[in-house]
Amino acid sequence: MKNLIAMSSFTALCATTALADTTDVSFGTNWLAQAEHGGFYQAVADGTYAECGLNVSIVQGGPQVNNRALLLAGRIDYHMGGDLTGVFNAAEENIPVVAVAAMFQKIPQVLITHPGAATSFEDLKDLTLLIGDNGYQGFYQWMIASYGFTAEQRQPYTFNPAPFLADETMAMQGYLSSEPYLIEKEAGFTPEVFLIADAGYSTYATTIETMADTIANKPDEVTCFVEGSILGWYNYLYGDNAAANAMIMADNPEMTQDKIDYGISKMIEAGIVISGDAETMGIGVMTDEKIADFYDKMVDAGVISAGLDYSATYSTAFVGNGLGVELAD
Repeated sequence: MKNLIAMSSFTALCATTALADTTDVSFGTNWLAQAEHGGFYQAVADGTYAECGLNVSIVQGGPQVNNRALLLAGRIDYHMGGDLTGVFNAAEENIPVVAVAAMFQKIPQVLITHPGAATSFEDLKDLTLLIGDNGYQGFYQWMIASYGFTAEQRQPYTFNPAPFLADETMAMQGYLSSEPYLIEKEAGFTPEVFLIADAGYSTYATTIETMADTIANKPDEVTCFVEGSILGWYNYLYGDNAAANAMIMADNPEMTQDKIDYGISKMIEAGIVISGDAETMGIGVMTDEKIADFYDKMVDAGVISAGLDYSATYSTAFVGNGLGVELAD
């Protein structure tokens, strides 16, 4: 029933913006297909995009795929961004990439410890931390600036959990819906998990990015894609997602239903998609205040340059109108 409600709501909302002719668009994800991409697959599988006149092809990301480069080259139309540092960096290089929605209100980046090794985020300062190079250059710099973590306590993380599993004085980075589940399944214990968003790392994540020219020249297309994605996420989390999950597992044969179920449960439990402003303004919402707050934190951490005019790196015009909020009831 919720899927039917969503489809009728979408048709009514987009009556003035639905495209006259079916338009082919491509959307590049930033990693292999997984539950964290589910809303986009849902909108393809249940016809939500098609209802607005879009024929959407999802281009899977992965270790050998740079879909952001394909966006810049004009080979795809939309791209799934990570956190806001991506568009801030683009602004520093005068690249006209714009975030038009944020499917995640919280980034699912976590730090993981053995049971009892830490009871608070502050306690992590007593441990050796396995952090990858990208994390070290990004969120770990914020941890140093905001909490007093040190460069010396960090060791490079090579995405091999063996050193962590062997040493209870270590913590390691991970993704909320991935590494904790693998540890439970393979190591036989339930780790402590600390979401960096809940400690103040206030970025949006899983953004929809496109080029400024696309917004200027195809605003109706952007509206349809963003609103279709919003409803796709409501339907994925709270409706019948079987067809979307089948698509995910077809694109990524290493993904299994149990991993997907775990990912969905954690996204709901931690408020990754719906929390804060999204509870009343809808999935995908972005606000000037939250973006400014995160920018200031990145400047303080030395990750982003001070004085950057980042105002053109995002647009709130396509989100925040409450579309679909009743579907989460």
